[in-house]
Amino acid sequence: MKSQVFGLRVAGTVFALVCLGHLLRIITQADVLIAGRLIPVWVNAVGVVIAGGLSVWMWRLSARSYDSSAAVR
Repeated sequence: MKSQVFGLRVAGTVFALVCLGHLLRIITQADVLIAGRLIPVWVNAVGVVIAGGLSVWMWRLSARSYDSSAAVR
């Protein structure tokens, strides 16, 4: 496996974990305070969309990169 493919898969996994963290907060309705201000839950919905989209994008790129590198051999 090429290092670029490995890097894309690691990044995709990290983004997936961030997405799961946002989903966990939405499900549990946990309060998050930053500098004494309560952060609304809808912010996590935006985080789910962005982190989830980036995760899917990274995994698709890694699959495409892996397929094209296998065809070269």
